[in-house]
Amino acid sequence: MAHSLKMNGPQKQTGIDYVKYYLICYNVLQTIGWCAILFQFILHCISPNNKSLYEAVRWTLNIFQNAAVLEVVHAATRIVKSDPVLTAFQVASRVIIVCVVLLATYSARDSWGLPLALIAWSITEIIRYSNYTLNLINYVPYVLKYLRYTTFIVLYPIGITGELLCIWAAQGEVGKGFLYSIDMPNKYNFAFNYQHVLWFLMLLYIPLFPQLYMHMFNQRKKALGSLKQKST
Repeated sequence: MAHSLKMNGPQKQTGIDYVKYYLICYNVLQTIGWCAILFQFILHCISPNNKSLYEAVRWTLNIFQNAAVLEVVHAATRIVKSDPVLTAFQVASRVIIVCVVLLATYSARDSWGLPLALIAWSITEIIRYSNYTLNLINYVPYVLKYLRYTTFIVLYPIGITGELLCIWAAQGEVGKGFLYSIDMPNKYNFAFNYQHVLWFLMLLYIPLFPQLYMHMFNQRKKALGSLKQKST
């Protein structure tokens, strides 16, 4: 998502400034929020207490990850130059993990997937949102832009692995207890198997992950390639 705004004359200056200030505030708050999540994660690893990792990050994770839904709105309303469909896919995968998997099952919270996802998500988002913030004031240091379009090479697969491990742990718990599922026959003549939904979500990663991953490589080539051309 590239936060660039088009100025179309002095009459629209005030309105566009409000949008710009809103985007700056949004990205600054998200940067602070993900810094807090990373701090909570590190603090838990250094000095674990009676709380689980999930309990240590639960509220901040739910608030700031769900706030990312606004990015779909930003893209759909064209206040930022992002593909609404790609943005929706990227945001949806995280929101599903936080709201549909972690909130619903204990096994996902205790799996190795959670720390993997948290470390990948938090570092990625701190870099991404700080890059967006500085881009809005037309000052992005090269090192930050380089990190934005390079760290994903390692962090994206780590995050995806964490997400899949969380879903895998959740589906096992759901299958054993037949949780959140409805069996036939019943008066509504309706059946629902939550474990099958989780299996379907895992299968979706097969076609979607390569597309999103290669999209990031294309973005990297455009962003860093343009910087090299300017420097020569």
